[in-house]
Amino acid sequence: MSIREEILTIIEKNSRINVQELSVLIGSEEITVANELKALEDEGVICGYHTMVDWSKTSIDKVNALIEVKVTPQRGIGFDNIAERIYKYPEVKSVYLMSGGFDLMVILEGKTLQEVAGFVNNKLATLDTVLSTATHFILKKYKDHGTILTRKYEDTREKITP
Repeated sequence: MSIREEILTIIEKNSRINVQELSVLIGSEEITVANELKALEDEGVICGYHTMVDWSKTSIDKVNALIEVKVTPQRGIGFDNIAERIYKYPEVKSVYLMSGGFDLMVILEGKTLQEVAGFVNNKLATLDTVLSTATHFILKKYKDHGTILTRKYEDTREKITP
């Protein structure tokens, strides 16, 4: 495995790791690791660093939805222009081009179900190239970005044997 692959594999799981710890794990000089990180950022391979939050454990209300979107691609530019129009909305967290029955997957975040529905009705469905949408609300996250968010129920009662 190359030093780049090792760096990416480690920081994908822990973006908070410092260069010193990373260099020890990889077995390379700190300056080499720092230079590789900088090069990966400059090349756009590393696009950002994020913190994963389990919002269900806070008092902050958030509703997440997956919206499948069927569109008419535009001549000469395909899906890129409509995807750009969609991802510019601040409520939109992610947009993916997909295979299958729908063309785009839009991941949206809002405060209420009504807010998400309003976005779909008033902003997304009214775009001229959008043919149809299917909205799926996320009710509970079990695993996100490789991290398990729920704990198994453990019965703490004392066992009684006959």
